[in-house]
Amino acid sequence: MDANAHRFHPVFCTIVPPHVLDKLATNEDPALADPASRTLEHDALQRTRRRLTTVRGLAPAAPGTPSDKPKRTIYDAERQEVTPGRKVHSESDGPSQDASVNRAHAGLGATFELYLKAYGRHSIDGEGLPLNATVHYGENYDNAFWDGQQMVFGDGDNDLFLDFTLPLDVIGHELTHGVTQYSANLEYFQQSGALNESMSDVFGSLIKQYALGQNAAEADWLIGQGLLGPNVTGVALRSMKEPGTAYDDDVLGKDPQPGTMDGYVKTGRDNGGVHINSGIPNHAFYLLATALGGYAWERAGKIWYETLTGGELATDATFADFAKLTVARAHTLFGDGEEQQAVLKAWSQVGVPTG
Repeated sequence: MDANAHRFHPVFCTIVPPHVLDKLATNEDPALADPASRTLEHDALQRTRRRLTTVRGLAPAAPGTPSDKPKRTIYDAERQEVTPGRKVHSESDGPSQDASVNRAHAGLGATFELYLKAYGRHSIDGEGLPLNATVHYGENYDNAFWDGQQMVFGDGDNDLFLDFTLPLDVIGHELTHGVTQYSANLEYFQQSGALNESMSDVFGSLIKQYALGQNAAEADWLIGQGLLGPNVTGVALRSMKEPGTAYDDDVLGKDPQPGTMDGYVKTGRDNGGVHINSGIPNHAFYLLATALGGYAWERAGKIWYETLTGGELATDATFADFAKLTVARAHTLFGDGEEQQAVLKAWSQVGVPTG
């Protein structure tokens, strides 16, 4: 297990950022405001609990060579705010009559598959960690999260947000918080926190691309496409291709993500804007992946993965720290070729220095 695994930073990672829920909670329509308010209260309480208690490491896998097959278990919270809930599906079970259970099972598997086949990583911790998820969490709960030990999915309010098991990249995003937890263990604050969020967006998108067999030009580079309700003016929660354009809605507000350092947002909310400023490294990865072409998980993804898990990334790394390491990693992996030049150019385009 990674040397950092025994000292996890307390972190509670959600897919829908607080600034979206803040906007909703002030709406005059109780049908819109109430679910957002309850979700905010729930998430704030969970974050406080994480700060006051040490995050427990998950039990290590049994000694020996980890299996190349995932070990998935799905639980049903039955609309209560409990985890894990009632066990409803095991690895060997056939399809469930509950579509949320089937989507969660498939999403855990797709995440396992990308990390194993593209990077030789056995599950979230690299040692074959069993993958657990809880569906139907809470009443109209407008979020999904990684709690340090497992995945949890709300059903949404069925108006602004649909079932959180619907987008594969949301599942991959949240599970990647676990990969970060077991590797670089990035602090969830300011730029290191935005990097933490960006790692989850990057690999969440790559998991979807891998499952669909899409190359960089074919991918939509959206995070949470299919999550927003049909009456919302927007396509997703975030866009890696064009940060700030994912939604512009009378109720949700406008996507605030910047794509370059010129738009960097200084705020005391959301641990220093971790869900907002993640748009900058997100866009750098998009620029790199599309410049290199082909399947993004092969070269661009390899550089990012090796930088995240290589042991040199500090827990409080800035964008510039990460950028500098990606340049070095590109050279180690591919030499003085187009990969290294593309990395340098991508960071330059978003205004992050590489030293």
